[in-house]
Amino acid sequence: MMPRNLFYLFLQFIYLEPAGSLQTNACKLCDCSGLELLCPPQTTVTRTPALELLFSHFCFKIIPSEVFQHFQQDITSITISESDSLEKIESSAFSNLSSLTELTIQNTKNLIHIGKGAFGSLPKLKYLSIGNTGIRKFPDVTKIFSSQLQFILEIYDNLHITTIPANAFQEMNNEPVILKLYRNGFEDIQSYAFNGTKLDQLFLNNNNNLQHIHNDALKGASGPNRLDITSTALEYLPSCGLEFIQVLVAEYSYYLKQLPALDKLDSLIDARLTYPSHCCAFRNMRLKEQNALLENLTKQCDSTSPKQINGTSSNEIPYSLPLWFEEKNLTAMFFDHDEDLIADYEYLCQPKILKCSPEPDAFNPCEDIMGYNFLRVLIWFISILAIAGNAVVLFILLTSHCKLTVPRFLMCNLSFADFCMGIYLLLIASVDSQTRSQYYNHAIDWQTGSGCSAAGFFTVFSSELSVYTLTVITLERWHTITYAMQLDRKLRLRHAILIMLGGWIFSLVIAMLPLVGVSNYIKVSICLPMDIETPLSQAYIIFILVLNVTAFIIICACYIKIYIAVQNPELTPTNKDTKLAKKMAVLIFTDFTCMAPISFFAISAAFKVPLITVTNSKILLVLFYPVNSCANPFLYAIFTKAFRRDFFLLMSRFGCCKTQAELYRVNNFTAYTSNMKMDSLYTGPKKTSRDELHLTASDCQQLNLREKATSTDS
Repeated sequence: MMPRNLFYLFLQFIYLEPAGSLQTNACKLCDCSGLELLCPPQTTVTRTPALELLFSHFCFKIIPSEVFQHFQQDITSITISESDSLEKIESSAFSNLSSLTELTIQNTKNLIHIGKGAFGSLPKLKYLSIGNTGIRKFPDVTKIFSSQLQFILEIYDNLHITTIPANAFQEMNNEPVILKLYRNGFEDIQSYAFNGTKLDQLFLNNNNNLQHIHNDALKGASGPNRLDITSTALEYLPSCGLEFIQVLVAEYSYYLKQLPALDKLDSLIDARLTYPSHCCAFRNMRLKEQNALLENLTKQCDSTSPKQINGTSSNEIPYSLPLWFEEKNLTAMFFDHDEDLIADYEYLCQPKILKCSPEPDAFNPCEDIMGYNFLRVLIWFISILAIAGNAVVLFILLTSHCKLTVPRFLMCNLSFADFCMGIYLLLIASVDSQTRSQYYNHAIDWQTGSGCSAAGFFTVFSSELSVYTLTVITLERWHTITYAMQLDRKLRLRHAILIMLGGWIFSLVIAMLPLVGVSNYIKVSICLPMDIETPLSQAYIIFILVLNVTAFIIICACYIKIYIAVQNPELTPTNKDTKLAKKMAVLIFTDFTCMAPISFFAISAAFKVPLITVTNSKILLVLFYPVNSCANPFLYAIFTKAFRRDFFLLMSRFGCCKTQAELYRVNNFTAYTSNMKMDSLYTGPKKTSRDELHLTASDCQQLNLREKATSTDS
């Protein structure tokens, strides 16, 4: 260990010459070799009654205890910097320096220990800075007993300090202090860490590893008035000690997703936060301090108008002036200028909203997920209808003993797609119910969490698979009717499986793209991919919308062709023709109702010309977006004869609806017999002329077209 008197002799040396101002750079003026200090003859160091010591490139390893005691009346400032040799500061090293006002220790990376009580009894100390050192524990700054106003403690860039212990600042100063504790290795702040201090400002910014502040960390402290936790990993603020905070800075604090109860922040007047949704919590919050100041003026504000004030002489003001006017220096204005008096009346008697940023934007307005109460009710009804209807269709089709045909297979795919849409709506409804009136506190967790991503995936996947399957079903109907007499061109089940496999792959890819950065599901509370900030995201949205519009056009064209194909121009339209036309019109109308409003407003928004707000778009989400998912199981399955037959046959297996099931069995047998007789017309021994055969085949084809069109749409 270095001899104590060597450092003392060094101080004696730099203190020899009187007069002038001291600018000491020990290791530049003198040569440090090991523990020896060699200075050339031309070295001059001066002394003043107010001595400022600057040790740069300090060559000693230890600063001993009480080494400055012989100069305690004269030293006003000590700076130790750029000193890689310094490893330890012993206890009481800087104690009892009665004139010391500033003490700085910085850029001493090998300094790993500062002894307990190293900074004791420094009554005039105004500024203490410890930065960029290698210390492992929070330095002992207790019992400094400074009596200076606005004392500043700055501890920064100490990456090995992981915690702020209890009572870390006790008896440091009896006046309001400013604590700048930034860019350290803090991971947590323990209970009663700030006990016994009057906190004016507390800076904890840029402590990237700071994850936890104990609930009682601020207990026993007065303040702070300003709290800065910018760029920290905090998930929660302490529940105690926030009532004095007037300015809260929490920018780039992405882990802070939930704010404490608003009554804990009743003094807050300025909030600079990370997420816009948090500002919604304060939008209509009145300041408690203002309400207290106006308590005696409430009756007067209720009964006095600005016109009455304007007509009142300055010496007849009907209420006493609170201290607020003295603080704002408005007394003279209040008595001298009527216009200013009216302005002051407005300031005092109107509710004020605290300043908060970032403000909610068009994509994240201050409202619950659903926004409107009637939507909150409707979404439950629609989601349950979509889930129940499609679940029943899936169950009947999959448990039926009938052969799995192409239409049945396609209906299973359509029902599953629409079932997923019901799941999405149910997720949105559930979260809306759980976060009602407090969505601002759950918005970030929901929108950035796995729940919103899952909901968004479900809705995009189901929407695209549903549109794809509807298009395939329509094309299959058109193909079957157009080529009814060409059995070799009939769509086989294996072909349908390959076609739908492509649809599944396409829908999965489209739904997964927002999860990998092409647009995203976190932009809005309803988890739709509305992000068009990048050209790729914009192209993604436009591609989906154009594809859906194209599918709708194909569906309309196919149904028109089907209707034309089943018409016999030589015959008068029958009731069956009218019925068929109506059913096709219903199918086209439901598709149009679902796709047209969504596509119109979405395309305009995709080109950055929005014609509707996010709030109003939720009406489209509930009333139009899921129309197909609710209607499809009825239009394509439940209302058809084939489905009713399967339903009653299934019920008969459980002892129910036996009469209806028997009727369907008889009808099936009759239809089978008729088909056999029809086949005998062409395979029997009777010979027919070419013209007669052509006429019979033409009539039969027309009959088959009508039957297929009716059976598939009835």
